[in-house]
Amino acid sequence: MDKENITIKPALLAACREYIEQRIANAREAIAAASDAVAADTKSSAGDKFETTREMMQQELNRHQQLLTDASRMEQSLNQLDIGIHKESVRAGSLVITSEGNFFIAISIGRIQINGTSYWIISPVSPLGQRLIGTKVGQPIAFNGKTYHITEIS
Repeated sequence: MDKENITIKPALLAACREYIEQRIANAREAIAAASDAVAADTKSSAGDKFETTREMMQQELNRHQQLLTDASRMEQSLNQLDIGIHKESVRAGSLVITSEGNFFIAISIGRIQINGTSYWIISPVSPLGQRLIGTKVGQPIAFNGKTYHITEIS
């Protein structure tokens, strides 16, 4: 499994990058659309209705700007990730093979499939990520009523 893990980690990292690029693109498109809507909205005689609509548009714009900021932070975090092989203990950038699934410690994406195998891409600050960080092969951890037996770290 070690040789396969060496080649799978770059594919997992690429999936992370693709996910972030898509989130950034979506946020930028939504910001542009919301900005256009705010700029195109003209004052109506309805007064309060206009102000309420304009405020809702501004809130939508702010929400998309926050999503862009979050995606940019994820990108920075990913750019600092070292996916080299470190078998001593789990850390950010590790691929962890357990009795309950395969986990890549990077950013929070969720489950993806590569070459017919499922991998959970999780953040080191997620609840499970926090439990996995620092653990070693053979060390069991309990999480959400399950015991995860770590069989391999790469």
